[in-house]
Amino acid sequence: MTIFQDLVSRFSQTVAAYAGDKALMQAMVSAAANVIVADGEVASEEFDMALAGMQANPILEKGYDRLMLESELYDGIARARTRAGRAENLRLVAAIEGRGQEDREATFLIAADVADLDGIVDVEARALDEIAAALGLDKAALLAASPVRRPVP
Repeated sequence: MTIFQDLVSRFSQTVAAYAGDKALMQAMVSAAANVIVADGEVASEEFDMALAGMQANPILEKGYDRLMLESELYDGIARARTRAGRAENLRLVAAIEGRGQEDREATFLIAADVADLDGIVDVEARALDEIAAALGLDKAALLAASPVRRPVP
């Protein structure tokens, strides 16, 4: 990549950050919501983990405040309670499939962090499979490359 292309790319990312990247935000919210609801219960720790992951993203952090993200996440969770809603969430995730790998991986890893709070159970693993497929990513490779660091008891 030339220096000019790099500057244009960084400028575009900065503009998107301040304008708010709705597609990226909806993808992250929807992926997290499908995992949060997968096991049938909505734990506050999962909700907080999803918010922390989204707020750690520089684009979302600049474009959306915590209240906006919370509201969107509540909407995503409400959708995820039905089959049609989970399918809609997956469509919102798949909407960024053509984006760069960084955005797609960040979306998947937020969902993986939510799933891995107490260890990934089968229904959460299936939700992560669907999310990885929608994003065109290799779930196993991403999970292996980013292992969870748990404190030693």
